[in-house]
Amino acid sequence: MEPKKTGLFLFIAVLVVLSCSTVPVTDRRQLALIPSEQIMNMSVSSYRDFMESHEVIRGTKEARMVNRVGSRIRRAVEQYFQKQEGADPLEEHRWEFNLIEDEKINAWAMPGGKVVVYRGILPVAENETGLAVVMAHEIAHVVANHGNERMSQGLVAQLGGMALSAALSQYPQETQQLFMTAYGVGSQVGVLLPYSRVQESEADRLGLIFMAIAGYDPRAADDFWQRMAAQKEGGSPPEFLSTHPSDQSRIENIRKLLPEAMKYYKDQDE
Repeated sequence: MEPKKTGLFLFIAVLVVLSCSTVPVTDRRQLALIPSEQIMNMSVSSYRDFMESHEVIRGTKEARMVNRVGSRIRRAVEQYFQKQEGADPLEEHRWEFNLIEDEKINAWAMPGGKVVVYRGILPVAENETGLAVVMAHEIAHVVANHGNERMSQGLVAQLGGMALSAALSQYPQETQQLFMTAYGVGSQVGVLLPYSRVQESEADRLGLIFMAIAGYDPRAADDFWQRMAAQKEGGSPPEFLSTHPSDQSRIENIRKLLPEAMKYYKDQDE
């Protein structure tokens, strides 16, 4: 191996070791290179641009439901970490739960507590509990810091082409694109998937726990993901599924996770 390439490899290896954090609840080690303040700044900017170019639905029964479900799940996350006597990873977030006038079957959450639900996903959710499956899953991705992890993977992959310090301090176009990729569609299959199977499984597990604590029956997740799978089979996959693969193995994994989540659900009845 050439000395230059060897040095780069060693630098990346040291960087990875020094920049590992732990996913809440699962305790999986993950790469997190981006300071939270910078992630927050990019999130606020991207969210503002999105909201300015889309119609927000306000004051309707559906909009109130989105806000109610999001608020209940947010409180559930807080309750979970209080019970575990751990720091709430979302304590500094300024939460917003918005319903967007768009027929796409989609929903997402950004760091800082910015959660968006597209009106097109509501028929698939069917009811408030189905919506809780969606929103708890997306909020779980934020709790698990998956966006930082995916963006960090992208930065490591591009270290040979740009300086990390410059990317983070100056926010060049490449870094902004990495941010959008981290919360959208990945471009390097096998290297930087939009949401890896491990991350999806973590979001499923955490989401089930959080919705259960919020008083929503986690068993509804089975039916919801089957409905999403049917949408995928019926033609072009919904945008929500471009980063959230829904297949039989995933549904089977959710069924394995349900007994743990049901303990939290039953606790709410005691």
